[in-house]
Amino acid sequence: MIFLTSCGKKEEASPVTKTNFLLDTLIQITAYGDNAESAINSAFDRIAEIHNKMNVNDEESEISRINQLAGRDFAKVSQDTLYVIQKGLYYSSLSHGKFDITIGPLVKLWGIGTERARVPDKNEIESVLPLINYQDVIINQGKNEVMLKNEKMALDLGAIAKGYAADEVMRILKEKGIKSAVADLGGNIYVLGAKPNGKSWRIGIQNPFKPRGITFATLEVKDKTIVTSGTYERFFVENGKKYHHILDTKKGYPVENGLVSVTIIGDTSIDCDALSTTAFALGLEEGIKLIESLKGYEAIFVTQDKKVYVTSGVNKYNFTITDDEFKLENL
Repeated sequence: MIFLTSCGKKEEASPVTKTNFLLDTLIQITAYGDNAESAINSAFDRIAEIHNKMNVNDEESEISRINQLAGRDFAKVSQDTLYVIQKGLYYSSLSHGKFDITIGPLVKLWGIGTERARVPDKNEIESVLPLINYQDVIINQGKNEVMLKNEKMALDLGAIAKGYAADEVMRILKEKGIKSAVADLGGNIYVLGAKPNGKSWRIGIQNPFKPRGITFATLEVKDKTIVTSGTYERFFVENGKKYHHILDTKKGYPVENGLVSVTIIGDTSIDCDALSTTAFALGLEEGIKLIESLKGYEAIFVTQDKKVYVTSGVNKYNFTITDDEFKLENL
């Protein structure tokens, strides 16, 4: 998660802030302006709508319906769900399956972030790995229908749905005439415009080794989204070993490549959400190469030994390391 830090004491208006728990995370929206309260309420209504369609743990959701019919039939979905699935398939293809929205069976097996989290047997892992293949998602575009080719396959949009929700929050706030706002969807930050005093928002980046709210660096942005994926978000410890929620789609275990967090800066949160997970799974060198190849995105990579690597354009956001335990390095 990323946290806001103050950037100047004087504010021109009093903000309205509301929080709620949706999409399996704590969400906070702050907005300025006469219409702020009703705008935030509308934004939360929209998040709830997305949550109800894409929540894999709700048997009535559109995603669950697709999973229930796996290998047997198409499921009708809304334009929302179809759009997020298609975005997910794009990034699954871009990463050659390192990011894969058909990871559902593996996510369920590990149960990380739930009360049933455990290290599965090797045989259990090997039994679900063949089910993970984004190329086995069949879309009937004209009818808004989706089908999974094989039984027991399962979609999980957990690595991308929050990003879509953040984009929708900003769309609604703009439609309601809000010109200054910030939304925090559990690691997905989206800032609208500048602060009311005209200054950039200063965003603190979570220290992956410390409790939530303790940061190691800051950025200054306007009209940008910042998304972090890290080993500290959801994990459990068994026999002294930490198991985090970013799973290797080929090996079936949490990704181990020396990274502890990846932060992406861009214009659309759905893309930054997918890219933060993708870049993490690809590893430092391949991850940086991917982000550098895409227009409009920048990234910050943090390693287990507290080394920090950034893409070429990060400095335009006044990136500053504020904890001297972390060192900026070049590849």
